[in-house]
Amino acid sequence: MGIYERQRTGKLVFLAASALAIIMFLLVSNSLVKELAQQERERMDIWASATERLAKANVDSDFEFLLAIISQNNSIPVLVADSAYNIIDFRNFNLPDKNDREIQTFEELSQKNKAYLTDRLKKAGGGKTLRQLSESDPHFIRVEIYYNAFQYIYYEDSILLKRLSMYPYIQLIVMIVIAVIIYFAVIYTKKAEQNRLWAGLSKETAHQLGTPISSLMAWNEYLRTIGTGPEVTDEIDKDVRRLSVIADRFSKIGSRPELQLEYLNESVERAVQYMKSRISSKVSLSLALSDDDHGVLLSDPLFEWVMENLVKNAVDAMGGEGAITISTGMDKEKVWIEVADTGKGIARKNFKNVFSPGFTTKKRGWGLGLTLVKRIIEDYHGGRIYVKDSEIGKGTTFRIDLPSA
Repeated sequence: MGIYERQRTGKLVFLAASALAIIMFLLVSNSLVKELAQQERERMDIWASATERLAKANVDSDFEFLLAIISQNNSIPVLVADSAYNIIDFRNFNLPDKNDREIQTFEELSQKNKAYLTDRLKKAGGGKTLRQLSESDPHFIRVEIYYNAFQYIYYEDSILLKRLSMYPYIQLIVMIVIAVIIYFAVIYTKKAEQNRLWAGLSKETAHQLGTPISSLMAWNEYLRTIGTGPEVTDEIDKDVRRLSVIADRFSKIGSRPELQLEYLNESVERAVQYMKSRISSKVSLSLALSDDDHGVLLSDPLFEWVMENLVKNAVDAMGGEGAITISTGMDKEKVWIEVADTGKGIARKNFKNVFSPGFTTKKRGWGLGLTLVKRIIEDYHGGRIYVKDSEIGKGTTFRIDLPSA
């Protein structure tokens, strides 16, 4: 169990570190955006000051210098209007009527472009007077043209600033997409490696079992020839056949087994009948099978292996004393099997971990039984197995869903 607690802690640490890195990245990016916005504000203040000085200029003023300052703004969209929202001048707007691209004065614009700029100014104003806006909104600047006569400059963020404002969020989305791709690539690679390991281990196990099984069969025949009683040789035969079934099961791991039409209740009864004689008499094993025996495509040897593992797991969970109930039924286009015990139960946080390799609450065992069960049901039969319900101290119910034939 310790390894899964460490994995969970590691995931939380990774998520926390990732979230912190993203927050820091956004803070730095927003700081840069605010700095650029402040620079544009300062540029517009200079532009507004030059406009004001040009309006009040006398014959001795440096007109070329003031005009140079005004003409240098070729990126920030600007509107100059009087207090009645009448536009006097404009700069750097992307107008809808492209025929006015070379026009520099508002009066020469087409009606479409005039209406566009006027609507834009009014929407920015939001129903307030330009004087009110110049006192509260940094995008509105008041300039005095001559004594007690004012014009108002409205400016928008430049295209560069708008793009830079969106850049952190675009990059954040890209980072998340890349992280998701990497995550699933790692998961896929890990699963592929596990599959190869399972296949190799299983086939090697089947191969290693072959030699002692053949030897036992030969020795049993020898025992018959020297007059050993059938009560001995018949029991040896049963065990040898059982070992052959186990070897056959292992040989099927890693290759796609041939599925045949079987009746669910019959398959469950066969598996349970074998287990009844091999578990403690203190364990009550009962069946609650559906009235209709539903057809399902199964590899019978592997399915019996699944049922045996679930029953053994239930017996271990109860410490060799309690009740196991196996029930079947059909739900829409799926058949289901439930194995319920009265054991010690499983904590909700471990509902998924119980199917992971190496997870076990027993002092002995490798924690591979439920992993094999999950692989057989999901990879080979296209079904699903999960912990339907569990309560500490009261028991657990495993459920298998299989496609109906």
